[in-house]
Amino acid sequence: MTISNWRDETTERSIVGDISIDEPWKLIERFSTLNRLSGSEEEAEAVKYVTGRLSEWGVPHTVHHPTVLISLPGPATLRTLGPDGKSYRVKTSSFSPSTDGKEIEAELVYVPGAQAADIGTLLGAARPIEVGGLEGKVVITEGLGIAARGMDFAGSGAIAAIFINPGEGIHEGITTTSWGSPDLNSLGRVPEIPILSINKPDGEALKALIAKGEVRIAYSNKVDTGWRQIPVTVAEIKGSKSPEEFVLLHGHLDSWHVGISDNATGDATLLEIARVFWQHRDQLARTLRVAWWSGHSHGRYAGSTWYAQEFAQDLAAHCVAHVNCDSPGTRFATVFTNMAWSAEAAGLAQQAVKDVSGQDSSGGRPIRAGDLSFANLGITTYYMGMSEIPDDVLKEKGYHSVGGSGGNIEWHTEADTIELADKDILLQDIKIYATALLRALNAPIVPFDYRAAVQEIVGIIEKYQSTAGDKFDFGPSLNAARSLETAIDGFYTSTEALSGRDASDPEVQRTNAVQRMLARALVTLSYSQDGRFRQDPARGIPPIPVLSPANELASVETGSDRFNVLRTDLARGQNDVIWTLTQAERRLEGRPI
Repeated sequence: MTISNWRDETTERSIVGDISIDEPWKLIERFSTLNRLSGSEEEAEAVKYVTGRLSEWGVPHTVHHPTVLISLPGPATLRTLGPDGKSYRVKTSSFSPSTDGKEIEAELVYVPGAQAADIGTLLGAARPIEVGGLEGKVVITEGLGIAARGMDFAGSGAIAAIFINPGEGIHEGITTTSWGSPDLNSLGRVPEIPILSINKPDGEALKALIAKGEVRIAYSNKVDTGWRQIPVTVAEIKGSKSPEEFVLLHGHLDSWHVGISDNATGDATLLEIARVFWQHRDQLARTLRVAWWSGHSHGRYAGSTWYAQEFAQDLAAHCVAHVNCDSPGTRFATVFTNMAWSAEAAGLAQQAVKDVSGQDSSGGRPIRAGDLSFANLGITTYYMGMSEIPDDVLKEKGYHSVGGSGGNIEWHTEADTIELADKDILLQDIKIYATALLRALNAPIVPFDYRAAVQEIVGIIEKYQSTAGDKFDFGPSLNAARSLETAIDGFYTSTEALSGRDASDPEVQRTNAVQRMLARALVTLSYSQDGRFRQDPARGIPPIPVLSPANELASVETGSDRFNVLRTDLARGQNDVIWTLTQAERRLEGRPI
């Protein structure tokens, strides 16, 4: 049995066998009546429901009320001017600049855009446009007015932007790229102009009008942005053998509208796992924390970011892994593709899916999305979504790419109602989460293989070297990575003798502490640039970001000013990489740093 395939079949049958759909479905039915805007009264009712069930079962829990920056979109209007003027249904986004309801008149111009083909593109970095003559005009283009997409027109002279969504619905969204509440480093990561969204039929109608001649419009929007308290609910089920070590299972409680598939099904999953694991708490070696975040949808992950900030020292010292639960158990979602896991957790994550569902799964590096608020701290992760709609079904139904809901296009719309939840699929997804959690909680040696993380780092550096060619030498980084690769092989050979021991065994605990040290070094290096206790922007982050200037260096003229700046940046980034990998190797071997 490899480290990633550890299991205790008797315990798993006992615990996973007690999972049912009854309690999850009660929560879904209750949440189907609640519009859970961050910090709202209806969200407070959802918290009351969750904490009421936890209290009835005796599960210890705390509700925090941090003050964070939240933005709630209000009404928006759009109409064409002239004798044949017409009003159109539009929405505005969280953190969009606001006209405070005042109508602004301007010419509407079309700039060709593109719809995202996948979630990585959908939530990726902004793509600046190079179009002149936009001063004082409103731009209409294809796409979703969310994430960094809202920044595309900054500096172009345009005074507003309207995004044509790819279907009949208009998807709610958020425009800031500040991850959580801003600090001094992340102030100003909001669009400079109001952002509106319109559905495809109306957007196409406006494009047709523009094609016939000048179109003048009037638009307005309101957005309520300010610091307010939100609820963060955390339950804790203490382990019996190594209680200071813990796994954090989490998902967001807030929603757009009633948000059944995003994320009431996830909230139900968390509650059922809390119920069953509490009943079997004497069978858990490590501690399980279960967290329901607010501020996900309307504060760009403000709740989880606050928790990562306020409990950073505890998380950095003791958290074994964090497991995100977002949009499981949705209709038509029968396959496990495009899943997320850091390299060291791939074996555990895939084996749990296989053992419960009988299916293979595919996936890889988590993108900078969801509540991935703990990568900077260097904490291993696996999962975000779970089951998804197969590609052939998506094609058959004509669904466009969305950022959740298992692929259902009702994502972030008023139509994300109870019909999107599937009892059988949800029950299976809950059992997969439970199985993967149990193995991380109970394996004597935590079942993550950091050899895979080092191998991934070697591959990333090799790719940067290939891209940069002879313009920069990544040999020192490669040497440090390969040296750590050799050392880590020896470490895992020595752990084999510990596989039959108890999680409370002092040698086992020392070994697990070494694994956490490896995670703190390798995960932070691979996923974060702004530092262990800062949050990188909410945009696409390249692997080992301190070395990513290699991508630009390849196309820059040798000897130019930009060339020398990039080489200087890479030299400093390479020092960071070498130091991090070398210190990890020294700690691994018990040598002084």
